[in-house]
Amino acid sequence: MIDRGPGSHQDRAARAALTWLTEPGDRTVWALVRDHGAPDTLDALLDGDAPDARLRAAVAARTAATDPRRAAETQLRHADRLGVRLVVPADEEWPSRVDDLAALELGVPGRVGQDTRPPLCFWVRGSPPLAETLHRSVAVVGARAATEYGTHVTTEMAFALAGCEWTIVSGGAFGIDATAHRGALAAGGRTVSVLACGVDRPYPVGNTAMFEEIAQNGLLISEWPLGAEPLRHRFLIRNRVIAAATAGTVVVEAAARSGAVQTMGRVISLNRPALVVPGPVTSAMSVGCHELLRTQPSARLVTSAADVLEEVGRIGEHLSAPARGREHPRDALDEESALILEAVPARGWSTPDELAAQARVSVRTVLRRLPLLEGAGLVTRTDEGIGLAPDRTT
Repeated sequence: MIDRGPGSHQDRAARAALTWLTEPGDRTVWALVRDHGAPDTLDALLDGDAPDARLRAAVAARTAATDPRRAAETQLRHADRLGVRLVVPADEEWPSRVDDLAALELGVPGRVGQDTRPPLCFWVRGSPPLAETLHRSVAVVGARAATEYGTHVTTEMAFALAGCEWTIVSGGAFGIDATAHRGALAAGGRTVSVLACGVDRPYPVGNTAMFEEIAQNGLLISEWPLGAEPLRHRFLIRNRVIAAATAGTVVVEAAARSGAVQTMGRVISLNRPALVVPGPVTSAMSVGCHELLRTQPSARLVTSAADVLEEVGRIGEHLSAPARGREHPRDALDEESALILEAVPARGWSTPDELAAQARVSVRTVLRRLPLLEGAGLVTRTDEGIGLAPDRTT
């Protein structure tokens, strides 16, 4: 009897065929696979037993030219030759965080806003195990038309996060995405590019050298089969995986209407840390970031890798010290000592009586506090009187 159970060859081939038949995230197909398994779902769809007319029409259109089973077997053989593997939910390296997409409801019209279910499988190019690589991961996304400010912040942040052994996840696009990947690679860390096309033809082609370096040191992953084209709507479908697979997402720059803002909508709906880098109020590339901070109570402002780690790490793991200016010995003074110090003239000398009058304290208080101020190196006493220490006169 042929094994059709989870993780079997039949299961893998059926999942590959289903992703060839329909776009990832399809809630109807995902529910059928959950309830009946991938092989039985594929059989039912190919027999014309789809539960709705839309799905029946899509299956009929795809099967008119090619047998999905034959296409899947061809894909699997080709993947084996290229060193690409198919990861399915039954595998140990399946990234379980993406299963949270089963409960994602956006209330947004249209297929992209409705079909947000978990992936049926991932095509993976690269050696590291997928689940382990994504376990400590942060997504960094943003504008393709990134500014110098955005690329600087992204490079510094990605480099520092990768140096703390966090995987940087992004989409491989020009601008912030590519900068995040390169920052992680420069730190000798791992990075994952989640593609909206086949892992054998990553897009954009202008980043080909970067994708090759990622494949050598990290992972290229996709829900679409080998050879799949980077169609526009696929980037929007892909974004739900970036949001779900990571411990949190940072958006560095984003225009008012952008894929990065759409990704953050999924991050917020999944109750993941939604981390936003502010930009100049005059920059069109930061309008989306500022709108998120203004309208989304759960969005957190971050300005450094330390801020990000404090949000995505385990409680108490990465506590960053509050921002402070340069410390000065006078900061530790009690109130009376501080008043007396303020009364000491910037130049020249004063008597205890003059200091008491200026500070509005008793002469006894002045005499009691002067040794403390001398010990801190703030004042000096000479035969001429009391004055500021030589290095405190400016």
